[in-house]
Amino acid sequence: MLTQWIPSLALTGQTRVPMPKSQRSMQFRYPLPYGAVVQEDGVQFVVYSHSATAMRVLLYRRVNDREPYRTIEINPKTDRWGDLWSVFVPELKAGQLYHFQADGPYEPEAGHRFNPQTRLIDPYARALAGKFQSSTDGIVRPPKCVVVDDHFDWQGDRNLRRPLSESVIYEMHVRGFTRSASSGATHAGTYLGVIDKIPYLQKLGVTAVELMPIHEFPIHEPHGKMPARKNYWGYDSLAFFAPHRGYMHGNKPGDQVQQFKTMVRALHEAGIEVILDVVFNHTAEGNHFGPTLSFKGLENKVYYMLNEDGTYKNYSGCGNTVNGNHPICREMIFHCLRHWVYNYHIDGFRFDLASILSRDRHGELMPNPPLVEVIAEDPMLADTKIIAEAWDAAGAFQVGSFADTRWAEWNGHYRDDIRRYWRGDQGLTGPIATRISGSSDLYQNSGRRPYHSINFVTSHDGYPLLDLVSYEQKHNQANGEDNRDGDNNSYSANYGVEGPTRRKHISDLRNRQTKNMMASLMLSQGTPMLSSGDEVLRTQRGNNNAYCQDNSISWFDWNLLEKNAEMLRFCEALIAFRKDQPNVRRPSFLTGAPTENGDLPDVTWFSPNGKPMDWSQSRKSIVCVLGTTGLDDPAARPVMLLLHAGETTQEFVIPAEIRSLPWKQFIDTSAASPADIYPQCDGPALPSKGRLRLVHHTLVCYVA
Repeated sequence: MLTQWIPSLALTGQTRVPMPKSQRSMQFRYPLPYGAVVQEDGVQFVVYSHSATAMRVLLYRRVNDREPYRTIEINPKTDRWGDLWSVFVPELKAGQLYHFQADGPYEPEAGHRFNPQTRLIDPYARALAGKFQSSTDGIVRPPKCVVVDDHFDWQGDRNLRRPLSESVIYEMHVRGFTRSASSGATHAGTYLGVIDKIPYLQKLGVTAVELMPIHEFPIHEPHGKMPARKNYWGYDSLAFFAPHRGYMHGNKPGDQVQQFKTMVRALHEAGIEVILDVVFNHTAEGNHFGPTLSFKGLENKVYYMLNEDGTYKNYSGCGNTVNGNHPICREMIFHCLRHWVYNYHIDGFRFDLASILSRDRHGELMPNPPLVEVIAEDPMLADTKIIAEAWDAAGAFQVGSFADTRWAEWNGHYRDDIRRYWRGDQGLTGPIATRISGSSDLYQNSGRRPYHSINFVTSHDGYPLLDLVSYEQKHNQANGEDNRDGDNNSYSANYGVEGPTRRKHISDLRNRQTKNMMASLMLSQGTPMLSSGDEVLRTQRGNNNAYCQDNSISWFDWNLLEKNAEMLRFCEALIAFRKDQPNVRRPSFLTGAPTENGDLPDVTWFSPNGKPMDWSQSRKSIVCVLGTTGLDDPAARPVMLLLHAGETTQEFVIPAEIRSLPWKQFIDTSAASPADIYPQCDGPALPSKGRLRLVHHTLVCYVA
């Protein structure tokens, strides 16, 4: 891509500004070749279209202006270079508002949807301003594009480059994290609001925040009306290069750029990486009934996968599918990723419905998709974490087979097996052992490591942790879709009562189950991802698809820090242990091979009766002992896990060769706080006879 980048820079007149050698590493920026490029004495506008017959730039003075004060025709004879339309406008500066407008054929059956009246968002817009304006003349007026200068005082900041194997990821929604009045944030619901809560994130111990989509998406419907179901989550991109204006404080056009960078800089100063959830699989333009806002009006049949009749292939479940493996789209995605890494210091990306990136221009899955391969090999992204949601809405499920080398994956098998095991389902002995060992069945053969498995029990998509143990049926009526939306098979349980209850034996069991799953997550090999609010038992009241709930159903309730302080303490101690103990985050897969000197193998499995595990039997109880073999780290300590998902009390017998070590209790999820976890691993010693009785649904952990 670098060889394509250089000619583009030459075309648009961009130059790299000389700077002192001491500053070059910290001040490097990635100049984009397309869009609105700020020059010393004006702005260069560059846009791609192969089929357009005319192109214009519309300039506006104010956000609320319905009509431009100036229209600039791009002369196809003098200002078109191949399929690039480019014009320099002197005296314009950062902050200028604009749209593109393109003429061309309107032949939907042939893939063309040009409209000379339509105002178009620049695909490379660095920021948007305003909202959709009401239409009385049939013209859709989308938010205006803002000319942006990428300069920012990073104060020496750069990407943190923390190894994935040492990461603890915290998935969160920028607005929802501080929007509640209970947050006490100075600028609630904004990028700046996140800064106020950095001390909380530090105390919790997470090493990275994974932000739900912050690429621009519609705040209002394209026709200027507030939708009945607001797009709270943000999986509906309008502009991939622009941070969402709805999360900024104030309303000055372009200020979201500075505020977002300020947030990233502050998080980095606290040692916390920033990962973006990116949605390159579809856009807000929808299907053939949807509005023309940007890509449709510039080169529809290039940007989208189309059927033979000109309608849209829908592998995203959202109306259209981005044609990611077309060279033009592929180039745009690369420029976008580099833009966020070098101009915003982003540390990684989680690719929503990433299997779509594996589809060719006809929608067929490819064995070696060029887009997926080159993202992994791009030298400018070499320090960047790349995480795939390795499935799509059209039936592709590629967990374990999405790619190899650098790609990590949201491990859907881990999520399901952990849920089912602790629920008490039969036949999970082998799967649970495989999952807490790093899922070698999925990643070892491709040459990947345990840390390529992004382990999670919950995410934004589905129940939060408390609801997972409180509801057996989804309760999505508030979404306005007659409860038809959302997953119908969440592997959840309510243990006798649907929703909240005052029955102590049920609430105690639910409390134990949340700790069982949280402990399993943090003590498994692989990279854990915690869903925001689970550490304080946030609830969505049974809603497992809260995509449109911009209210208390989705917002982080900061009162829970006090109400559920027991769970917060439990999580903080777990995360601290994980960060300190290399034995639960090994860089290589466990083998179980015996040692020559008689030390404990890296892993040993036992049945509750103390005998070697018989994998042919279906059990709900298992013992895992992690030795320090293969770890050249003085901090490494043996760890013993006893997992019991059965419905009755189970006696465990620890073999003599194991119980001879000086074991001290770390966790007992059946014990009342503070005996549920000993942060210093200084709890009661293992009984001398090695016999333990675990009540139903309990996890116990010892450390030697």
